[in-house]
Amino acid sequence: MQLGVLGLRPLAVARAALAALCGRLGALCWSLAPLFLPLPLPGWRRVSAPSPAAPAGPRREREGDDASPTPTSVNYHFTRQCNYKCGFCFHTAKTSFVLPLEEAKRGLAMLKEAGMEKINFSGGEPFLQDRGEFVGQLVQFCKQELKLPSVSIVSNGSLIREQWFKKYGEYLDILAISCDSFDENVNVLIGRGQGKKNHVENLQKLRQWCREYAVAFKINSVINRFNVEEDMNEQIKALNPVRWKVFQCLLIEGENTGEDALREAEKFVISDEDFEQFLDRHKDVSCLVPESNQKMRDSYLILDEYMRFLNCRNGRKEPSKSILDVGVEAAIKFSGFDEKMFLKRGGKYVWSKADMKLDW
Repeated sequence: MQLGVLGLRPLAVARAALAALCGRLGALCWSLAPLFLPLPLPGWRRVSAPSPAAPAGPRREREGDDASPTPTSVNYHFTRQCNYKCGFCFHTAKTSFVLPLEEAKRGLAMLKEAGMEKINFSGGEPFLQDRGEFVGQLVQFCKQELKLPSVSIVSNGSLIREQWFKKYGEYLDILAISCDSFDENVNVLIGRGQGKKNHVENLQKLRQWCREYAVAFKINSVINRFNVEEDMNEQIKALNPVRWKVFQCLLIEGENTGEDALREAEKFVISDEDFEQFLDRHKDVSCLVPESNQKMRDSYLILDEYMRFLNCRNGRKEPSKSILDVGVEAAIKFSGFDEKMFLKRGGKYVWSKADMKLDW
């Protein structure tokens, strides 16, 4: 019996050696595959060029319901710090963190690779960091190096100087200035007051600089309890922005409402009916772009100061992992982004100043 077992040992040894050899050959094949196969790097997505005959729209890496949304338009809130104290602010100064410039550029390059066409820099107040140099360098990088079709900024406008336009204006497509009222007393009530500085007068100055330096001018207004009865028709038509974005005041748990919030926005909230009445009063303003709470909550891709997508669907900002750690495709799955609503609300429009027919 022992001899029979001993007699089988050479065969068993040979089989084990053969299995080990096959395993090593398999591992070698996988290690050499990237040299011959166009495999994407982890966290990056390959976006094929759209066919000239195909209609413009979001590009997909693969078909199917499980496909991640394309980050066509991204709002990068790279800082939470601000020099204003708007009572309804839903992205408050909970940290003072700002990514190093080169890390921010790395993340922006990843987003471009994943299909980003438009980047909007916001805050907080984006011109607080290095007196506008930080956002200026990001704007130049996105237009000059990444060659993005559209680069924009949302600012309260209080810290922008003409020198910035001279240095970076050519790289900026759109400058959006937040203005909620043309009554300076109302601006003070909202939290946009800065002592002797006049928010409305500064708005006029910025409008002129945008003309002189060929930057498309946009106005953002949050409609709330303090301005809902105001008639802004005459002032908006005189300023003639390319777009007048009109938002309904929105509550976000942990930001402007709730125990952990830095603001108490409940007193600013208006009803859907109030919002509709404001819109009806301004229906003849051709550049009006209304956005209700429902449209705002689901249809924006918001990237925070750590480059995490923020999911607002549950009424608070729930962050994904940073795209710098897990890549864009893995992070965006947790963004709560409604791509259909993004397109329905007109999120994609003529957003490159090269394509705008503007009388600067």
